[in-house]
Amino acid sequence: MPSLAQIEDESIVAGNRYIGKIPVRNLWLLILYASDLYRQLGHDKISVEDNPEQIADLVAEILCHQIERRLMRNLSFGYQNKVAVIGRVRGRIDALYTERHRLLDRGKVCCRFEELTVDTPRNRYVRSALETLAKLVQRKKLSHRCRSLSLSLDRLGVSQGKPHAYTASSERLGRNDAEDKKMIAAAELAFNLALPSEDKGDKHLAMPDKEIRWLRKLFEKGIAGFYSVALDSSDWTVSAGKWLRWQIDDQSAGIERILPSMQTDIILENPINSCRIVIDTKFNSVTTPGQYRKESLRSGYMYQIYAYLLSQEKLGDLLSKQSSGMLLHPSIDVELDEAVIIQGHEIRFCTVNLGDSAVRIRERLLRLIGVEYNNG
Repeated sequence: MPSLAQIEDESIVAGNRYIGKIPVRNLWLLILYASDLYRQLGHDKISVEDNPEQIADLVAEILCHQIERRLMRNLSFGYQNKVAVIGRVRGRIDALYTERHRLLDRGKVCCRFEELTVDTPRNRYVRSALETLAKLVQRKKLSHRCRSLSLSLDRLGVSQGKPHAYTASSERLGRNDAEDKKMIAAAELAFNLALPSEDKGDKHLAMPDKEIRWLRKLFEKGIAGFYSVALDSSDWTVSAGKWLRWQIDDQSAGIERILPSMQTDIILENPINSCRIVIDTKFNSVTTPGQYRKESLRSGYMYQIYAYLLSQEKLGDLLSKQSSGMLLHPSIDVELDEAVIIQGHEIRFCTVNLGDSAVRIRERLLRLIGVEYNNG
Protein backbone atom coordinates (compact mmCIF):
# COMPACT_ATOMS: atom_id res chain seq x y z
CA MET A 1 0.00 0.00 0.00
CA PRO A 2 1.28 3.54 -0.63
CA SER A 3 2.84 5.09 2.45
CA LEU A 4 5.47 7.48 3.71
CA ALA A 5 8.16 4.83 3.39
CA GLN A 6 9.78 6.70 0.52
CA ILE A 7 10.12 9.74 2.78
CA GLU A 8 11.81 7.70 5.49
CA ASP A 9 14.09 5.73 3.22
CA GLU A 10 15.12 8.46 0.80
CA SER A 11 16.33 12.01 1.21
CA ILE A 12 13.57 14.59 1.12
CA VAL A 13 13.41 16.60 -2.05
CA ALA A 14 11.55 19.89 -1.77
CA GLY A 15 9.56 20.34 -4.94
CA ASN A 16 7.07 23.00 -5.83
CA ARG A 17 4.79 23.21 -2.78
CA TYR A 18 5.72 19.70 -1.62
CA ILE A 19 8.22 18.12 0.75
CA GLY A 20 8.42 14.54 -0.39
CA LYS A 21 4.77 13.93 -1.22
CA ILE A 22 3.35 16.06 1.60
CA PRO A 23 1.88 19.42 0.54
CA VAL A 24 3.76 22.24 2.27
CA ARG A 25 0.49 23.85 3.34
CA ASN A 26 -0.32 20.73 5.41
CA LEU A 27 3.07 20.87 7.11
CA TRP A 28 2.35 24.49 7.98
CA LEU A 29 -1.04 23.49 9.41
CA LEU A 30 0.74 21.01 11.68
CA ILE A 31 3.25 23.71 12.61
CA LEU A 32 0.41 26.03 13.60
CA TYR A 33 -1.07 23.39 15.89
CA ALA A 34 2.37 22.50 17.28
CA SER A 35 3.47 26.12 17.51
CA ASP A 36 5.84 25.53 20.43
CA LEU A 37 7.88 23.28 18.10
CA TYR A 38 8.46 26.05 15.57
CA ARG A 39 12.15 26.86 15.10
CA GLN A 40 13.68 29.92 13.48
CA LEU A 41 16.04 28.33 10.96
CA GLY A 42 16.83 31.43 8.96
CA HIS A 43 14.72 33.45 6.56
CA ASP A 44 14.33 33.40 2.84
CA LYS A 45 12.20 35.17 0.26
CA ILE A 46 9.17 33.03 -0.56
CA SER A 47 5.64 33.51 -1.83
CA VAL A 48 2.47 32.98 0.19
CA GLU A 49 -0.89 31.42 -0.53
CA ASP A 50 -3.71 33.73 0.53
CA ASN A 51 -6.35 32.25 2.85
CA PRO A 52 -6.20 28.59 1.76
CA GLU A 53 -8.51 25.88 3.13
CA GLN A 54 -10.39 27.82 5.82
CA ILE A 55 -7.17 29.09 7.33
CA ALA A 56 -9.12 31.89 9.06
CA ASP A 57 -11.15 29.31 11.00
CA LEU A 58 -7.98 27.46 11.98
CA VAL A 59 -6.23 30.61 13.21
CA ALA A 60 -9.40 31.70 15.06
CA GLU A 61 -9.58 28.35 16.87
CA ILE A 62 -5.95 28.58 17.97
CA LEU A 63 -6.27 32.22 19.04
CA CYS A 64 -9.48 31.58 21.02
CA HIS A 65 -7.90 28.57 22.69
CA GLN A 66 -4.81 30.54 23.75
CA ILE A 67 -6.85 33.51 25.01
CA GLU A 68 -9.08 31.23 27.06
CA ARG A 69 -5.97 29.71 28.65
CA ARG A 70 -4.66 33.18 29.48
CA LEU A 71 -7.99 34.29 30.96
CA MET A 72 -7.90 31.31 33.31
CA ARG A 73 -4.52 32.53 34.62
CA ASN A 74 -5.28 36.27 34.25
CA LEU A 75 -4.03 38.50 31.48
CA SER A 76 -0.52 39.87 31.65
CA PHE A 77 -0.20 43.43 32.98
CA GLY A 78 1.99 46.25 31.77
CA TYR A 79 2.91 49.79 32.71
CA GLN A 80 1.31 52.69 30.87
CA ASN A 81 2.62 56.26 30.92
CA LYS A 82 -0.02 58.62 32.26
CA VAL A 83 -0.32 62.34 32.98
CA ALA A 84 -3.00 63.42 35.44
CA VAL A 85 -3.98 66.22 37.79
CA ILE A 86 -4.37 64.57 41.20
CA GLY A 87 -4.56 65.48 44.87
CA ARG A 88 -1.27 63.86 45.91
CA VAL A 89 2.21 63.49 44.49
CA ARG A 90 2.70 60.40 42.38
CA GLY A 91 5.71 59.78 40.20
CA ARG A 92 7.28 63.00 38.83
CA ILE A 93 5.72 66.44 39.20
CA ASP A 94 5.16 68.48 36.06
CA ALA A 95 6.22 71.75 37.70
CA LEU A 96 5.61 73.94 34.64
CA TYR A 97 2.00 72.76 34.12
CA THR A 98 1.30 72.87 37.85
CA GLU A 99 2.56 76.46 38.18
CA ARG A 100 0.99 77.72 34.94
CA HIS A 101 -2.48 76.53 35.99
CA ARG A 102 -2.01 77.45 39.68
CA LEU A 103 -2.97 73.93 40.72
CA LEU A 104 -1.39 74.22 44.17
CA ASP A 105 -3.94 76.92 45.07
CA ARG A 106 -6.62 74.21 44.68
CA GLY A 107 -4.65 71.53 46.44
CA LYS A 108 -3.83 69.74 43.17
CA VAL A 109 -0.64 68.81 41.34
CA CYS A 110 0.12 67.57 37.82
CA CYS A 111 2.11 64.35 37.85
CA ARG A 112 3.63 62.02 35.26
CA PHE A 113 3.67 58.39 36.38
CA GLU A 114 3.39 54.79 35.22
CA GLU A 115 0.20 52.87 35.96
CA LEU A 116 -0.19 49.09 36.03
CA THR A 117 -2.94 48.05 33.62
CA VAL A 118 -4.21 45.25 31.38
CA ASP A 119 -4.91 47.81 28.66
CA THR A 120 -1.53 47.19 27.06
CA PRO A 121 -0.66 47.32 23.34
CA ARG A 122 -0.23 43.54 23.44
CA ASN A 123 -3.74 42.89 24.78
CA ARG A 124 -5.30 45.49 22.46
CA TYR A 125 -3.52 43.80 19.55
CA VAL A 126 -5.02 40.44 20.53
CA ARG A 127 -8.51 41.90 20.96
CA SER A 128 -8.30 43.59 17.57
CA ALA A 129 -7.28 40.23 16.04
CA LEU A 130 -10.37 38.60 17.55
CA GLU A 131 -12.63 41.24 16.07
CA THR A 132 -10.94 40.85 12.67
CA LEU A 133 -11.40 37.08 12.69
CA ALA A 134 -15.03 37.31 13.81
CA LYS A 135 -15.82 38.88 10.42
CA LEU A 136 -13.79 36.35 8.40
CA VAL A 137 -14.53 32.90 9.82
CA GLN A 138 -17.03 30.69 8.06
CA ARG A 139 -18.47 28.90 11.11
CA LYS A 140 -21.09 30.89 13.03
CA LYS A 141 -20.27 29.33 16.40
CA LEU A 142 -16.63 30.24 15.99
CA SER A 143 -17.55 33.81 15.04
CA HIS A 144 -19.70 34.05 18.18
CA ARG A 145 -16.80 32.66 20.24
CA CYS A 146 -14.49 35.39 18.90
CA ARG A 147 -17.00 38.13 19.74
CA SER A 148 -17.67 36.69 23.18
CA LEU A 149 -13.97 36.67 24.04
CA SER A 150 -13.63 40.23 22.74
CA LEU A 151 -16.39 41.31 25.15
CA SER A 152 -14.63 39.47 27.98
CA LEU A 153 -11.46 41.46 27.26
CA ASP A 154 -13.54 44.64 27.15
CA ARG A 155 -14.99 43.94 30.60
CA LEU A 156 -11.47 43.46 31.95
CA GLY A 157 -10.49 46.90 30.65
CA VAL A 158 -8.81 46.15 27.31
CA SER A 159 -9.84 48.89 24.89
CA GLN A 160 -10.62 48.54 21.19
CA GLY A 161 -8.39 49.40 18.27
CA LYS A 162 -5.20 47.92 16.91
CA PRO A 163 -2.26 49.75 18.55
CA HIS A 164 -0.35 51.98 16.17
CA ALA A 165 3.07 50.73 15.04
CA TYR A 166 2.83 47.61 17.25
CA THR A 167 4.58 44.50 15.91
CA ALA A 168 4.71 41.07 17.46
CA SER A 169 8.43 40.77 16.67
CA SER A 170 9.20 43.81 18.86
CA GLU A 171 7.74 42.17 21.98
CA ARG A 172 10.11 41.17 24.73
CA LEU A 173 8.49 38.53 26.90
CA GLY A 174 9.64 37.87 30.43
CA ARG A 175 9.43 34.65 32.40
CA ASN A 176 6.02 35.54 33.85
CA ASP A 177 4.35 36.28 30.52
CA ALA A 178 5.98 33.68 28.28
CA GLU A 179 2.52 32.09 27.88
CA ASP A 180 1.57 35.09 25.73
CA LYS A 181 3.94 33.96 22.97
CA LYS A 182 1.49 31.60 21.26
CA MET A 183 -1.37 34.05 21.67
CA ILE A 184 0.59 36.86 20.02
CA ALA A 185 1.73 34.57 17.18
CA ALA A 186 -1.88 33.56 16.45
CA ALA A 187 -2.97 37.22 16.53
CA GLU A 188 -0.23 38.11 14.06
CA LEU A 189 -1.48 35.38 11.72
CA ALA A 190 -4.98 36.87 11.94
CA PHE A 191 -3.72 40.11 10.39
CA ASN A 192 -1.82 38.26 7.67
CA LEU A 193 -3.89 35.23 6.73
CA ALA A 194 -1.41 33.43 4.53
CA LEU A 195 0.57 30.20 4.45
CA PRO A 196 4.03 30.01 2.88
CA SER A 197 4.61 27.93 -0.22
CA GLU A 198 7.86 26.59 -1.68
CA ASP A 199 7.89 29.17 -4.47
CA LYS A 200 10.32 32.03 -4.34
CA GLY A 201 8.57 35.32 -3.63
CA ASP A 202 8.97 38.61 -1.81
CA LYS A 203 7.99 37.64 1.75
CA HIS A 204 10.61 37.04 4.44
CA LEU A 205 9.45 34.07 6.52
CA ALA A 206 11.09 31.18 8.34
CA MET A 207 11.02 27.87 6.50
CA PRO A 208 10.17 24.47 8.02
CA ASP A 209 12.94 21.98 8.60
CA LYS A 210 13.08 19.09 6.13
CA GLU A 211 14.81 16.58 8.42
CA ILE A 212 12.90 13.35 9.04
CA ARG A 213 13.58 13.52 12.79
CA TRP A 214 11.96 16.95 12.96
CA LEU A 215 9.02 15.84 10.80
CA ARG A 216 8.37 12.91 13.13
CA LYS A 217 8.25 15.24 16.13
CA LEU A 218 6.13 17.72 14.18
CA PHE A 219 3.55 15.02 13.41
CA GLU A 220 3.33 14.00 17.07
CA LYS A 221 3.10 17.56 18.40
CA GLY A 222 0.76 18.67 15.62
CA ILE A 223 -1.75 15.87 16.35
CA ALA A 224 -1.64 16.64 20.09
CA GLY A 225 -2.07 20.35 19.41
CA PHE A 226 -4.98 19.69 17.07
CA TYR A 227 -6.94 17.72 19.66
CA SER A 228 -6.23 20.26 22.41
CA VAL A 229 -7.68 23.00 20.19
CA ALA A 230 -10.46 21.17 18.35
CA LEU A 231 -12.03 19.29 21.28
CA ASP A 232 -14.37 20.93 23.78
CA SER A 233 -12.31 21.40 26.96
CA SER A 234 -15.45 21.06 29.12
CA ASP A 235 -15.83 17.45 27.91
CA TRP A 236 -12.32 16.35 26.96
CA THR A 237 -8.95 16.34 28.67
CA VAL A 238 -5.89 16.17 26.40
CA SER A 239 -2.54 15.07 27.85
CA ALA A 240 0.63 15.05 25.76
CA GLY A 241 3.89 13.34 26.69
CA LYS A 242 2.50 11.80 29.88
CA TRP A 243 4.73 9.38 31.79
CA LEU A 244 3.12 6.11 32.90
CA ARG A 245 4.12 4.11 35.96
CA TRP A 246 4.32 0.34 36.12
CA GLN A 247 1.92 -1.24 38.63
CA ILE A 248 4.74 -2.72 40.76
CA ASP A 249 3.96 -5.02 43.72
CA ASP A 250 7.56 -5.61 44.72
CA GLN A 251 11.02 -4.83 43.35
CA SER A 252 14.70 -5.50 43.85
CA ALA A 253 17.12 -2.81 44.99
CA GLY A 254 18.61 -1.95 41.62
CA ILE A 255 15.66 -2.42 39.25
CA GLU A 256 14.81 1.30 39.03
CA ARG A 257 18.12 1.99 37.28
CA ILE A 258 17.36 -0.41 34.43
CA LEU A 259 13.56 -0.66 34.24
CA PRO A 260 12.28 0.82 30.95
CA SER A 261 10.07 3.88 31.29
CA MET A 262 6.81 4.49 29.46
CA GLN A 263 5.82 7.82 27.92
CA THR A 264 2.70 8.16 25.80
CA ASP A 265 2.31 10.64 22.96
CA ILE A 266 -1.32 11.62 23.57
CA ILE A 267 -4.07 10.59 26.01
CA LEU A 268 -7.66 11.73 25.39
CA GLU A 269 -10.22 11.40 28.18
CA ASN A 270 -13.96 12.04 28.18
CA PRO A 271 -15.45 10.96 31.55
CA ILE A 272 -19.00 11.70 30.34
CA ASN A 273 -18.67 9.05 27.63
CA SER A 274 -16.44 6.80 29.79
CA CYS A 275 -13.76 7.15 27.14
CA ARG A 276 -9.97 7.05 27.43
CA ILE A 277 -7.92 6.79 24.23
CA VAL A 278 -4.14 6.32 24.28
CA ILE A 279 -2.70 7.50 20.95
CA ASP A 280 0.82 6.70 19.82
CA THR A 281 1.94 8.51 16.66
CA LYS A 282 4.39 6.89 14.25
CA PHE A 283 5.95 8.61 11.23
CA ASN A 284 6.31 5.58 8.97
CA SER A 285 4.20 3.02 7.13
CA VAL A 286 1.54 1.29 9.26
CA THR A 287 2.47 -2.09 7.76
CA THR A 288 5.72 -3.77 6.76
CA PRO A 289 6.43 -6.79 4.53
CA GLY A 290 5.84 -9.98 6.55
CA GLN A 291 7.70 -13.27 6.51
CA TYR A 292 4.71 -15.28 5.29
CA ARG A 293 2.45 -12.57 3.91
CA LYS A 294 2.64 -9.48 1.76
CA GLU A 295 1.85 -7.06 4.60
CA SER A 296 1.99 -7.29 8.36
CA LEU A 297 1.45 -4.86 11.24
CA ARG A 298 4.63 -3.92 13.09
CA SER A 299 4.74 -6.26 16.08
CA GLY A 300 6.93 -3.98 18.21
CA TYR A 301 4.41 -1.16 18.01
CA MET A 302 1.58 -3.52 18.91
CA TYR A 303 3.44 -4.79 21.99
CA GLN A 304 4.09 -1.17 22.99
CA ILE A 305 0.45 -0.03 22.88
CA TYR A 306 -0.60 -3.30 24.56
CA ALA A 307 1.78 -2.56 27.45
CA TYR A 308 0.45 1.00 27.76
CA LEU A 309 -3.11 -0.30 28.19
CA LEU A 310 -2.67 -3.45 30.31
CA SER A 311 -0.03 -2.00 32.66
CA GLN A 312 -2.36 0.82 33.73
CA GLU A 313 -5.30 -1.32 34.86
CA LYS A 314 -6.02 -0.66 38.53
CA LEU A 315 -8.86 -0.79 41.02
CA GLY A 316 -10.82 2.42 41.45
CA ASP A 317 -10.09 3.60 37.91
CA LEU A 318 -12.96 2.41 35.72
CA LEU A 319 -11.53 4.01 32.59
CA SER A 320 -8.32 2.00 32.95
CA LYS A 321 -10.31 -1.23 32.50
CA GLN A 322 -11.93 -0.13 29.24
CA SER A 323 -9.35 2.22 27.72
CA SER A 324 -8.53 1.86 24.04
CA GLY A 325 -5.32 2.36 22.12
CA MET A 326 -4.60 3.79 18.69
CA LEU A 327 -1.48 3.65 16.56
CA LEU A 328 -1.75 6.64 14.22
CA HIS A 329 0.44 6.81 11.12
CA PRO A 330 0.57 9.42 8.35
CA SER A 331 -0.06 8.21 4.81
CA ILE A 332 -0.34 9.53 1.28
CA ASP A 333 -3.51 8.92 -0.78
CA VAL A 334 -4.70 6.01 1.37
CA GLU A 335 -6.66 5.52 4.60
CA LEU A 336 -6.59 2.54 6.96
CA ASP A 337 -8.75 1.94 10.05
CA GLU A 338 -8.60 -1.59 11.46
CA ALA A 339 -9.24 -2.76 15.02
CA VAL A 340 -8.87 -5.75 17.32
CA ILE A 341 -10.07 -6.30 20.91
CA ILE A 342 -7.51 -7.96 23.19
CA GLN A 343 -8.38 -8.73 26.84
CA GLY A 344 -11.16 -6.16 26.81
CA HIS A 345 -9.13 -3.35 25.23
CA GLU A 346 -9.69 -2.15 21.67
CA ILE A 347 -6.50 -1.47 19.70
CA ARG A 348 -6.85 0.39 16.41
CA PHE A 349 -4.41 0.83 13.57
CA CYS A 350 -5.20 4.04 11.67
CA THR A 351 -3.76 6.45 9.15
CA VAL A 352 -4.40 10.09 8.29
CA ASN A 353 -3.82 11.17 4.71
CA LEU A 354 -1.43 14.14 4.77
CA GLY A 355 -1.88 14.55 1.03
CA ASP A 356 -5.55 15.47 1.55
CA SER A 357 -7.09 18.90 2.09
CA ALA A 358 -6.87 20.57 5.51
CA VAL A 359 -10.64 20.22 6.02
CA ARG A 360 -10.62 16.49 5.26
CA ILE A 361 -7.61 15.97 7.58
CA ARG A 362 -9.60 17.65 10.33
CA GLU A 363 -12.68 15.54 9.62
CA ARG A 364 -10.60 12.37 9.66
CA LEU A 365 -8.89 13.10 12.99
CA LEU A 366 -12.21 13.86 14.68
CA ARG A 367 -13.96 10.86 13.16
CA LEU A 368 -11.21 8.53 14.43
CA ILE A 369 -12.15 9.36 18.04
CA GLY A 370 -15.91 9.31 17.42
CA VAL A 371 -16.49 13.07 17.25
CA GLU A 372 -18.65 14.52 14.52
CA TYR A 373 -17.13 17.34 12.49
CA ASN A 374 -19.29 20.45 12.85
CA ASN A 375 -18.70 23.00 10.11
CA GLY A 376 -21.54 25.24 11.24
